[in-house]
Amino acid sequence: MKYLTAVNDQTYLIEINDDRHVVVDGKVYDIDLEAVGDQPLYSLLLDHHSFEAFVDEGDTGWLVLLRGDLYDVKVEDERAVRLAKAAGAGVVQVGDFHLKAPMPGLIVSVPVAEGQKVSKGGILVILESMKMQNELKSPRAGTVTRIKTKGGDNVEQNQVLLTIGE
Repeated sequence: MKYLTAVNDQTYLIEINDDRHVVVDGKVYDIDLEAVGDQPLYSLLLDHHSFEAFVDEGDTGWLVLLRGDLYDVKVEDERAVRLAKAAGAGVVQVGDFHLKAPMPGLIVSVPVAEGQKVSKGGILVILESMKMQNELKSPRAGTVTRIKTKGGDNVEQNQVLLTIGE
């Protein structure tokens, strides 16, 4: 699993390979992480160095107290971030919006038709990737002006699937 992790204002790509290894921005680390009792205290062995940290849920993420320093940590699943971008998170509300595949996969269905009016949050495409079905939703209200795919099509990441106009 890959995660985009922001520590204070620095962002890292973290990949969890198994219970004993993580990759941080391309560098592999041996880890051993265990909760200590019923407290929010964790023991971490990182490449044979020992650390203790208090970890508590904050308003917008996690608060981590490590070696006397407090860190504000936000963790997002990389795949979810790509899906949000594909769904138009932060999309400009004027002009055409081109829905692009956030990852390679198989189009399961396209439950809309050209000329159909859609509302914000309406399902535009169902994409199967890594044996999971993902509903790609409209980031805004508009009209489907062009559909470039159909059920059964294999698509590549960033391939335009359909267009929504005003």
